[in-house]
Amino acid sequence: MLVTAWRVNRGRTVTAIFFVVAGAAAAPLLALSLGLMTDAVVAGHRGVVLLTGLFVGVLAFATVTFGHFGHLAYFELAELAELDFDEQLIGLSNGSVGIAHHEQAATSDTVTVLQREIRQFGRGLEALLNGLGLLIAVGITVVLLVRLHPLLLLLPLAAVPSLYLSRRAEHLVDAAKTDTAETTRTALHLFDLTTRLPAAAELRVFGLADELRRRHAGLWSDVTARLLRADLRAAALRTAGQVTFALAYVGSVLLLVRAAVDGRRGVGDVILVVVLAAQISAQVTATVTLLRDLQRMAALYGRMAQLRAVVVDDDPGDLDPPDRLRHGITLRDVSFCYPGTDTPALRDVTVTLPAGSTVAVVGENGAGKSTLVKLLCGLYRPSSGRILLDHLDLHRLRPDSWRARISVAFQDAVRYEFRTRHAVGMGDLDSGFADQPVRDALRLARADDVLRQLPDGLETVLGKGGSGAELSGGQWQKVALARGLVRPAPMLLVLDEPTTALDPEAELAMFEHYAEQAARVGRQTGAITVLVSHRFSTVRTADLIVVVRDGRVVEAGDHATLSAGSGPYAELVAVNTRAYR
Repeated sequence: MLVTAWRVNRGRTVTAIFFVVAGAAAAPLLALSLGLMTDAVVAGHRGVVLLTGLFVGVLAFATVTFGHFGHLAYFELAELAELDFDEQLIGLSNGSVGIAHHEQAATSDTVTVLQREIRQFGRGLEALLNGLGLLIAVGITVVLLVRLHPLLLLLPLAAVPSLYLSRRAEHLVDAAKTDTAETTRTALHLFDLTTRLPAAAELRVFGLADELRRRHAGLWSDVTARLLRADLRAAALRTAGQVTFALAYVGSVLLLVRAAVDGRRGVGDVILVVVLAAQISAQVTATVTLLRDLQRMAALYGRMAQLRAVVVDDDPGDLDPPDRLRHGITLRDVSFCYPGTDTPALRDVTVTLPAGSTVAVVGENGAGKSTLVKLLCGLYRPSSGRILLDHLDLHRLRPDSWRARISVAFQDAVRYEFRTRHAVGMGDLDSGFADQPVRDALRLARADDVLRQLPDGLETVLGKGGSGAELSGGQWQKVALARGLVRPAPMLLVLDEPTTALDPEAELAMFEHYAEQAARVGRQTGAITVLVSHRFSTVRTADLIVVVRDGRVVEAGDHATLSAGSGPYAELVAVNTRAYR
């Protein structure tokens, strides 16, 4: 935590440490000054009384106010550190070559807990700095106790059971948070569904609001009950530890009172031990709280380390893709299983996508089409088999170099609520969001009508936020498609059902318009366009049609050859034809 604080702002870190440590050290010195002042009053030494009284005033001021000055510094540090953690979490979530870790429930649980615990960093930093001050204060206190009576050294040791039981209590609470993470995530998902626009229409039509509210309340009740049980058990452990110290506290006071009655100690020593004992009680209580907050931060750093270990790739590759494809992309005996399942999404796929061709991938829902194109993009690594660019293994390519040569437009594309030029231009950051590439991409995606309807053209902010312009589903898809088409000459372009919100005629017109340019680029660089679509009026123009069923490539060829046969593609064409009669 100190490294984090030092990294985000060194000046505030030094300031916070100074004020917190100095304020904490002033407390036992204040007890010493009170004892000396009391003895001086009893002895009638006016000069000593004035001097020690001055020290008491200064130390009291430091004890009361320095903590507030330190708070101002570490409060700002905490905000900066939380931003730093947010950036780390974003970096880790996007730091791997693939996206397989997003499929793992354990990773989702870790991220859910992290998002909540990061907001507690301020309390953890406060605990750490106060803990440093506490160490100084305890050290001074021990020296003063030894001076009074050797047996008083047992007083700090009486805090050990309290500290141990506190740690056990924190483990109970932390385990409960982990156990309830999945339920918490589901409850948060229900909250998002019931408070955001995308689901609003369905909730009203199907009358789902009360049902989702009931489920949301039930989930939170379950989480609250489980956390409450853990908190009650933890409170019982902490109470037992503090009672142990309370008995030692009473004993230490009685010890010094008896010594004073016997004349072996002065009144000032009694005052000193009473104040020190009270401070030690406060120190133990603070230590229990501080340890709880520090253990929470230890869990946070531990979860960050776990996430870091999950998303780090062992071998990201060290080669660049070829400047031109001469043979094409070959999948050789490729199989893939999603994390957490033994059922293959793809099995023993062997197919070649010729250089310079337009390839259509067809099949029923769940057949494995999207998995296939994500493997081509390098978002997943095959469980077995190889993907070759000409004769170069895709796994050996630098991920950034390969992704600089591909472009995509997915069916569930992200709706970036940015300026239009940014929502489109992010498909090719090298273009610098210049007007012409963005306009060319919109034209290629047949989205000129969308641009004409925007009040401020490319400067119009999309979406409901602020003064943005909301788009229809089809218009959002056109923007997403334009983003996929803005990159000038990708070696691989994947269009994964990006036009499902368009009517068949508009989709066909768009694809025919694009196919002309794709063929020209393909002849120059060997670029391949992969189109995933259910509409046979569109895919029939492809050079190669790949039919996927139950995770296997069952046939491949052009439209004329496949439709003339008796295989799955001919069956799908027949079903489609009957549906449109």
